[in-house]
Amino acid sequence: MPTSEEISMSTKTIQRMEENLTCPECHSHNLNQDAYRAEIVCNRCGYVLDSDLIDYGPEWRAFDHDQYTKRAHNGPPINPLLYDKGLSTDIGWKNTDYRGASIPHRNRAQINRLRKWNRRTRVSNVIQRNITQATTSITQISSRLGLPRSIRENAAFIYRKATLNDLVRGRRIEGMAGAALYAACRQCNYPRTLDEIVRATSASRTEVGRGYRHLSKELPLKLMPTTPQDYLPRFGSQLQVSTDVLEKAKEILNEADRRNITNGRGPTGLATAALYIASILCKKRTTQKKIADTIGVTEVTIRNRYKELSERLNIAVEVY
Repeated sequence: MPTSEEISMSTKTIQRMEENLTCPECHSHNLNQDAYRAEIVCNRCGYVLDSDLIDYGPEWRAFDHDQYTKRAHNGPPINPLLYDKGLSTDIGWKNTDYRGASIPHRNRAQINRLRKWNRRTRVSNVIQRNITQATTSITQISSRLGLPRSIRENAAFIYRKATLNDLVRGRRIEGMAGAALYAACRQCNYPRTLDEIVRATSASRTEVGRGYRHLSKELPLKLMPTTPQDYLPRFGSQLQVSTDVLEKAKEILNEADRRNITNGRGPTGLATAALYIASILCKKRTTQKKIADTIGVTEVTIRNRYKELSERLNIAVEVY
């Protein structure tokens, strides 16, 4: 039974196909999909372009949300944040049967035993327990950092792949979960620094860094290096700078890229230095201490990077 996502995708595919199709007889784009006959027909000349189309829709009808919920045969989508991806059967915590009637008290002890053993047997080996603990850690770290669900699911997928390839043996689950989350942020172009990931975990920076290097070396993750421009929107939002300051900082970094000034420099230091210079040029000055305290970099880093950018780009910065 196809899921609702597959049905919507197939409907969009058919609509896109109709837009691109042209009648070979009259060269008209005015086509109609006849669901009853499973055909695509030209409304202008009646030519049948395709027949025997597959209907991915349900075999039943629903006139309100309750009917749709009761008659639907497919369950929820796959959840990568669960070790079994949500495909196993679970006994609910409510003491009611399938009709909604209350279970008699004499049978509740039996239901509780079934519920307990069902929970125990679902996680029956070391790999399943490891993935369960890791996905819980990934969810907790993501919640502390405010990361979207797509990042969590990608991190769970990376950790599951690492577990199946025997890459987590002898390493702390918390450290490898942070490494998988950092790799997911890099892979999805959602930049977070390694220090931010470490602050949200109980693992050390060495553990997370070694785990990330191990994953990037052993798994084909296709990770691209982050650029200072990637950090500008988030840093600008944290500092509450205006749009013109952000645009000016982006121009500075683009020019620095063109002259190969950013090679070998940390992206966060360059991004904060560009924001500092842009705030001065736009006459909306902010202090180096405020930027350092808000972003989490040192004042020395900001000072060194902004001096280098201003000298090599010939930008006159009045510091007082």
